[in-house]
Amino acid sequence: QVQVVESGGGSVQAGGSLRLSCAASGRTFSSYTMGWFRQAPGKEREFVAAIRWDNGNTSYDDSVKGRFIISRDNAKNTAYLQMNSLKSEDTAVYYCGALVRPVGPRGETREYEYDYWGQGTQVTVSS
Repeated sequence: QVQVVESGGGSVQAGGSLRLSCAASGRTFSSYTMGWFRQAPGKEREFVAAIRWDNGNTSYDDSVKGRFIISRDNAKNTAYLQMNSLKSEDTAVYYCGALVRPVGPRGETREYEYDYWGQGTQVTVSS
């Protein structure tokens, strides 16, 4: 029902920046909470950042707080993840998810709450 497509991944040097984009279909994008998760080889998928639909509040994992910024442009049905001061430990496949149902506090930080997922985009940070 909802198609989610990530783009903008690539390879950068440590300390560099990337901007990921997440385009989502649907006529009610403004009602979707959008989140970014990542999965490194041999590790479980982990929360990175999210922006809620209802109040626009953002959430960040402590590992990226102060370095990453999540935003959204409802007119373009697109969410963004600006990644600055990248570290080698940020290397992972980054996934964008859309949460279309109302959730309680902090629900946007939990992977299982999301309804739709993109295919992922690889981010590689070399040192």
